[in-house]
Amino acid sequence: MTAANHPAADLQTASAALPLVLDVDDTLIRTDLLHETAVAYFRANPLRVFNLVLWTLQGKATLKRKLSEQVPIDVDSLPVNEELVAFARAEHDKGRPVGLATAADELLALRLARRFDFIDFTIGSNGTRNLKGANKAAALVERFPEGFAYAGDGRADLEVWDKAQSIVLSGASADIAAKARALGKPVEAEFTRPKLGLRGWLKALRVHQWAKNALVFVPLVLSGMVTDPVAVVAAFGAFVAISLMASGTYLLNDLFDLTDDRLHWTKRNRPLASGNLRIKHGVPASVALIVGGLGIAALIGPATLGLLVAYMAITLLYSFYIKRQPIVDAFTLAALFTMRLGIGIAAVGAVPSPWLLVFSMFLFTSLSFAKRQTEIQKSVAKGRLAVNGRGYLGTDAGMVVAMGVATAMAAITIMVLYIMNDVYSADFYNHPGYLWVFPAALFMWVSRIWLLCHREELNDDPVAFAIRDRISIALGGLMGAAFLAGWLL
Repeated sequence: MTAANHPAADLQTASAALPLVLDVDDTLIRTDLLHETAVAYFRANPLRVFNLVLWTLQGKATLKRKLSEQVPIDVDSLPVNEELVAFARAEHDKGRPVGLATAADELLALRLARRFDFIDFTIGSNGTRNLKGANKAAALVERFPEGFAYAGDGRADLEVWDKAQSIVLSGASADIAAKARALGKPVEAEFTRPKLGLRGWLKALRVHQWAKNALVFVPLVLSGMVTDPVAVVAAFGAFVAISLMASGTYLLNDLFDLTDDRLHWTKRNRPLASGNLRIKHGVPASVALIVGGLGIAALIGPATLGLLVAYMAITLLYSFYIKRQPIVDAFTLAALFTMRLGIGIAAVGAVPSPWLLVFSMFLFTSLSFAKRQTEIQKSVAKGRLAVNGRGYLGTDAGMVVAMGVATAMAAITIMVLYIMNDVYSADFYNHPGYLWVFPAALFMWVSRIWLLCHREELNDDPVAFAIRDRISIALGGLMGAAFLAGWLL
């Protein structure tokens, strides 16, 4: 926060008698209520997009009223500008009237106002008039003919600041802040919005999760095509395509999970949930990433494109519905992992291996259950009866552990059967005996995962954990060395 360039005493005296009016969207809260309600409405049923189009054609005021009537959004979980809240509360404690004036629908604004004990009045759009820009300025001049102070952030707020007696900047860009100052009004305070930056975008796109997409290279290696430059380029293209697709669908998933993520112990810090990434930026970024991934897949070949389209469809179905269905959700996540192998197979033109695909399904089903078990444990520790946004109850913990360990042991059994029935008769390996390291190392790794899960020491994602865990990395290196020894020696 920075103070205005005016004598403090004069500014305090001049502003004390003025009501402090707060804008809501991207000012008091770090999100936009219209975008929040539209996403929530669409998430419940994608076919509702036709209603959204119809209401938009009738005007923004109508759209906002319809959404406020039909979307029970959780206003208490919305991220707020804590600095502005503290400032407004302090001003209210001095006896200064404080209220909201927002382009959001008044019904929703009134619900939000009850969250703050310092709000004295609330005005908003009423279904026929969109209270934004000139409309808001006129309404405030009519209500406060002796003047008011206004806190805002956007271009439309310049018309309001022009009629105000003093200004509070909250989350305004450098350009908007400069134009506001050029109006010649006293600036009581300024609160900057945290910049997302490259690091924030990388977090939003979950680039660290791209490690999972390295599965597309497995068919390249196992088929012995690593010396074929065309196959290598195709595999790298498939990796980029599915990585872009994954990041695009991650953004969509985060959009559809905003409320649940804000109630989660770690997911509430995600850029969209925290408000650091605005919805109006997240949606086009998601579309661009998905289109980019599909474009690269199309260049590789129709089989790769078809599988990536199927991957996208299953991912979206998972985000809309499956993630709330217990057991099915874990199986679906495993299928998405296995489809990465399928995309790699299609990209390089390798012969599909039933052993590999079935092994993948069992292993990643187990890891998906480990992730759910962690969520169940933490939800129970917080006194919740169920996991937010999922179909699991606290009492399901024992069942989830049983299924997770069982599928892990099944994966190891499949690997043993593969070595006994296929490896020794194949021409690919010169010394197949080295591959017995695989089931032993895998047994130690999955057992470690489930032991840490049982002790409640595992984070939300076992795969992400393995990438940073030294023992997991060492076991992975051991398996890699065993593979090379069996192949090359």
